[in-house]
Amino acid sequence: MDANLSATKTKTTPYKIQKKGRKKYTKHFHYSREREREMEFFSHKGKYNLLGQKPPLSHDTNLHTHLSLSLYLSISFSSLLLLFVLMETSTAGVDAAAPAGTPGNHSLKHQHSHSHLPSQHHASLSSSAIRIIIISGISLIIVLLLILLIVVMLRRLKSAQNRTSGFKDNNGCINNTSCKFIAHTTITFTSSPDVKGGCLYGSNLGHKSPRKYEGVQVFTYKELEVATDRFSEANVIGNGGSGVVYRGILADGTVAAVKMLRREGRQGERAFRIEVDLLSRLHSPYLVELLGYCADQHHRLLIFEFMSNGTLQNHLHHRQYQPLDWGTRLRIALDCARALEFLHEHTVPPVIHRDFKCSNILLDQNFRAKVSDFGLAKMGSEKINGQTSSTSVLGTTGYLAPESASTGKLTTKSDVYSYGVVLLQILTGRVPVDTKRPPGEHVLVSWALPRLTNREKVVEMVDPALRGLYSKKDLIQVAAIAAMCVQPEADYRPLMTDVVQSLIPLVKNLSSISSSASSRFQN
Repeated sequence: MDANLSATKTKTTPYKIQKKGRKKYTKHFHYSREREREMEFFSHKGKYNLLGQKPPLSHDTNLHTHLSLSLYLSISFSSLLLLFVLMETSTAGVDAAAPAGTPGNHSLKHQHSHSHLPSQHHASLSSSAIRIIIISGISLIIVLLLILLIVVMLRRLKSAQNRTSGFKDNNGCINNTSCKFIAHTTITFTSSPDVKGGCLYGSNLGHKSPRKYEGVQVFTYKELEVATDRFSEANVIGNGGSGVVYRGILADGTVAAVKMLRREGRQGERAFRIEVDLLSRLHSPYLVELLGYCADQHHRLLIFEFMSNGTLQNHLHHRQYQPLDWGTRLRIALDCARALEFLHEHTVPPVIHRDFKCSNILLDQNFRAKVSDFGLAKMGSEKINGQTSSTSVLGTTGYLAPESASTGKLTTKSDVYSYGVVLLQILTGRVPVDTKRPPGEHVLVSWALPRLTNREKVVEMVDPALRGLYSKKDLIQVAAIAAMCVQPEADYRPLMTDVVQSLIPLVKNLSSISSSASSRFQN
């Protein structure tokens, strides 16, 4: 009996099973716009950052507030002083005119006060004039001081804006609003390590003890030379496009992976800064931990926790490495899904990895997977799916989503497509692009997508290294998940939360089967 899976262009059930009794395979993929709107609401509720803190007022906001207050006070004080001067002037005029404005009284008292009136009149005029002069001088001085204060504040505001814009231009911020790592806070890439005097924090080679940056240790180049035996070829454990990775032993005895980055202009420096900035704040058991970094002079190195079993790429495609059994592959798929779920739905704004692939998935001593290499990562918007745009197309051929490759449009669904390609590799043991295969089989997604809807063809696609040791029921479910993730249209791809919820029952079944088998063995 064939179970044909056919994609229908509906917003609520983009992938539908036609025959009865098969809906259980895709029951977790019934997602809707209501769920996405609900997720968006809860991600914005409260407007707190990841540390649970309310956002502080920005420097520019304080300056504008002080400037407005100063203008208001200066205008009010000037008006009051002007009114007081006018009142004093009018009072003086009345006092001066009173003796001369009553001729009858003047004639009656002419003989008694003729000698006193001129002296009183002149005394009144002189005292009023003195008061007017003093008040006018004081008011002029105060107004000048207020004007000077306003000029100083305007200069401070202009210099602050110039420093902010200049730093953004030099560091190539991701976009105008997403330079912030956490929405509604003042955390920007200015908190990233700055190069001062040839190295981060101005530390010189071997002269200052390591310091902490957001819980991450700062190393000197000399310390890392000692840790890696002068970067010996015998300690090389990886060599990729971004740099060479060495195995090293730190001063405290910790075994670490030391990655020496290749500096290729501004892009290499940007990748270094982004990786330090992100991994010093992102903490998840499904992401490789950043232990420290080094930026002495022209050197750029990153120090990560050591993952003893290397990359998923090696175990899937290189014969000298131990092949992975079915249960291990399912656990790796779930770990990777949890990593992307954390980036997309537990971080505000969401983080788009942008280069999710098998060589960036590392395995520890228990073959638990962690995602690494955030040099191309990008912060999305706070809208649904974290949509953003990019003028340059970056990533790895075979893993790029169609919309990213053609238009540069990036969303969290771009990572979902890359995850689907990795899931196909786990199922088939094939690489994303292989020109050595027969025509029609060069591109993994193009070859696999039509076959994922047919049960018999799915069985034929399975990696021969598994030797038939897998559950067909679980295989059909994983094939359905992969088919959903590599849909050409981004709207039809699932959220990573849906993928996680679909894989959890499969991994739990593995655990129950293994525990029952061990109990039977003991009996």
